[in-house]
Amino acid sequence: MGHSSRLRRVFFVAVVFTETPVCPKSPLSDDVLVVLRTGATEAREKLPIHFQTVLTCIPDFIIYSDFEEDIAGHRLHDVLSEVGEGLRQSNPDFQLYNQLRAHGRDGLDYETLFGSGAGGATDNPGWKLDKWKFLPMVDRALRHRPGAKWFVFVEGDTYLVWQNLLEWLAKFDPGQPHYLGKHMYIGHVLFGHGGSGFALSNPAVRKVSQRWGEAQAEIEAYTAQEWAGDMVLGKVAKDVGIDMFWAFPHLQGDSPSTMDWNVSKLGREPWCYAPATFHHLNGGEYEALWAFEQRWLLDHRTSWTSPRFRDVIKAVVLPRLRERRDAWDNMATGAEYSTEAFAKLSEEDRRALSPAERQAPGSFEGCRAACESKPGCIQFSFSPGRCTTSTELRLGHAADAPCLEYSNAAAKCLRPAGPRVDSLSSSPEEFIHAGWIMSRVSDYVKLLDGSCVRISEEWVI
Repeated sequence: MGHSSRLRRVFFVAVVFTETPVCPKSPLSDDVLVVLRTGATEAREKLPIHFQTVLTCIPDFIIYSDFEEDIAGHRLHDVLSEVGEGLRQSNPDFQLYNQLRAHGRDGLDYETLFGSGAGGATDNPGWKLDKWKFLPMVDRALRHRPGAKWFVFVEGDTYLVWQNLLEWLAKFDPGQPHYLGKHMYIGHVLFGHGGSGFALSNPAVRKVSQRWGEAQAEIEAYTAQEWAGDMVLGKVAKDVGIDMFWAFPHLQGDSPSTMDWNVSKLGREPWCYAPATFHHLNGGEYEALWAFEQRWLLDHRTSWTSPRFRDVIKAVVLPRLRERRDAWDNMATGAEYSTEAFAKLSEEDRRALSPAERQAPGSFEGCRAACESKPGCIQFSFSPGRCTTSTELRLGHAADAPCLEYSNAAAKCLRPAGPRVDSLSSSPEEFIHAGWIMSRVSDYVKLLDGSCVRISEEWVI
C-alpha cells in the first residue's frame, strides 16, 4: 500500500467530489496567481488531491518543479532551467536534476522517491534542489502573469483556505510592495516559511525579480552557501527594501492534526482568528478540510462569515478525540514518566513525585490517573514503560505514520511512535496508545471560545 494511502486513516471522512464545487465569490479571485512549488520526488504523490479539491476553485494557478511533465492533465514547468548552466553542471546539488533531464523518471530509485523525510533530510537530493527554485519561481511567475495583483506561493502539502485568503488579501493595498509570511529566522535573516505559504504583491514581485535579473550570479553564490531557499528569498526581499509582514496565525506551519491550538506567538493565539493555510497535510486531512469548507460555504450562502480556527477544530479534530485511541500517537510532549526519566531526576525531585506519577509507566490507566492528578493536563500517551502527559491539545497520527517533514514547529519526530501497526511481530499491547481527558477538552473549548469576546477582528493587518 502506498505511503499516502496508509495515512488516510488519520481522518475518516466521507467526501464526494462533485463536478461543480461550491467556490467563494470575491472580486479579487481573478487577480491572484497561485504558484505551487513541487519536485519530481513528491509530485505524483502530493499533487492529485489538489486537483480534486482547492485548485478547482482557483481561477489561475501554475506549478513549478524540477522536472517538466504532466500529472493528471496539468503541466509542471521546470523552473530550474532558469539557473545558470555552468552552475547546474558544476554544483553537486544538481545531480538529481541532471539525472532527471538525462533519464526522466526511470532514473529515480525508491530512496530518492521517499521525499524529504524527517527533519528535512537536507542530504536528500530533492531537498537539495528545492532551495534553488525560489528566485527563479518568482521571476517566472511575474512573466507568466505580469498583471496579477497578488502572487501566492505554496507547497505540495500546503492547504490553502481560499475563501479566507481572498478576504484577508483584500484588506491590503496591492499597489504597495507587500511580503506576507509566517515568520522564521535563520541567523539574522527573517523570512516567510515556504511550507506555510507566503504572498507577494505585484510591486514586491517586480522588485525581487529585478534584483534577480541584476544580481543572479551573486544570489546563486549566496544560495550555494545556504540550505533554505525561502530564507534566500527573504534576504533578497530585505535587500530591495521590502519588510516581511508577520502573518501569524493566518499562515500555519502545521496541520490540523499536529498544531497546538492554543500556542501563543506575537501575543496572538490562533483560536479566534481565521486560517489561510495549513502545512504538512496528508490526503485524508485534505479531504477533511475540503469537506469542511464545502459545508461551510453551503451553510453561509446568505450570511457570509469567515471560518476561524475554532470552527476547523470543532469540525475536523474534536469529533476524533476519544478517552482512548489504540495504535495512535497524539504527540504528547510534556512530563514523561519512565525508568529513564526517573533516573535523570534529582533525589529531591524523585521524592516529590506523587503516587499517581510513580505508577504512571505501569499501565494506560495509571498514565491517565497521572494526567488527571495534574490540573492542567489535557491529554497523554502510553507505551509499555513510558507515560507522557501534556497540557497541549493535539490529535496526532496513527502510530504507523512516518515522522513529519521539516518545519519550524516539527524539526524532528516529537516522540517515537513505537512499533509499526502493520508489523507482524508486534502485538497490540506494544503500540503507543493515546488518551484525552474529555471533560477537560470540553472546558478547554469553552474557555477559548470565551476569549474571542476580546478579539474584535479575526484578521491581522
